[in-house]
Amino acid sequence: MDSLEVKVIRKTLEAEGITSFELARADGAPLPAFSAGSHVDVQIPGGLTRQYSLCNDAIEQHRYRIAVLRDPASRGGSVAMHEAVNEGDVIRISPPKNHFPLQHAPRTLLLAGGIGVTPLLCMAQRLAAINADFTLHYCTRSAERTAFRQEISDSAFADKVRFHFDAGPAEQKLDLPAALAGAAPEHQLYVCGPAGFITHVVDSAKASGWRSEQIHLEYFGAAPQDTAGDTGFEVKIASTGKSYTVGAEQNIIQVLKDNGIEILTSCEQGVCGTCITRVLEGEPDHRDMYFTDEEKAKNDQFTPCCSRAKSKTLVLDL
Repeated sequence: MDSLEVKVIRKTLEAEGITSFELARADGAPLPAFSAGSHVDVQIPGGLTRQYSLCNDAIEQHRYRIAVLRDPASRGGSVAMHEAVNEGDVIRISPPKNHFPLQHAPRTLLLAGGIGVTPLLCMAQRLAAINADFTLHYCTRSAERTAFRQEISDSAFADKVRFHFDAGPAEQKLDLPAALAGAAPEHQLYVCGPAGFITHVVDSAKASGWRSEQIHLEYFGAAPQDTAGDTGFEVKIASTGKSYTVGAEQNIIQVLKDNGIEILTSCEQGVCGTCITRVLEGEPDHRDMYFTDEEKAKNDQFTPCCSRAKSKTLVLDL
């Protein structure tokens, strides 16, 4: 099943700058099942495709719910969702995919930064349903920017959630060392939000004794890159032997497209993994948020939408 046609049955302003969209099949048929941590690819007016986490209870099959932050720095996706997608519209989405699966553990710690709450809210619903031991720390700029605040406060797991507002008093702000303290080897940590938030949490967790295999993360957007030292390199196509020059300010995907070679892309930020391509020779300059450090170290695949080359030539399995 390549895509699903769904209708926007409800569009709701959930917080300052954040709107949710409830999606259902127009004929009322059940939607494909999904698990906590899943996302869908949404085909947005204007030809864009973006990934949004499902933030409703995973036992539901009559609807999917996503939430979108209107980001002034976005490349068009969030603005189009807010302005061009309305109740009653029919749009296309992918079936659910899960690159951020929830593992059952004796104790689970969820750390959300801003809109990063969406997959973690679904996880909290699942953990509460099975009476698991968990805590969700939800960090936002202010109460007004906190999506689903009332819904969470009214939920059966409200006592397991801690809200932390940057604009609030000092005593309610996140004490990260305290939250991370006392981790046992079987405990699991899930973190989602802006790149800076995730880096801070992951670094702090490792300093507190959490092992890499206990830490699970999903980025909302790419990390800033220092491109000052970028230089040109060659990309060679294994099937034809042809080489193409990628300039210091060019993108591999665009150079190949200009030469008739299409690679399927989606997020264009190294977050979703859609464009993963095998590398047969050469060393990629990994700039994605998709692969683990161990996967990057193998240098046998990369995300050409944002990554570059450290070697003079990359030979791609195309």
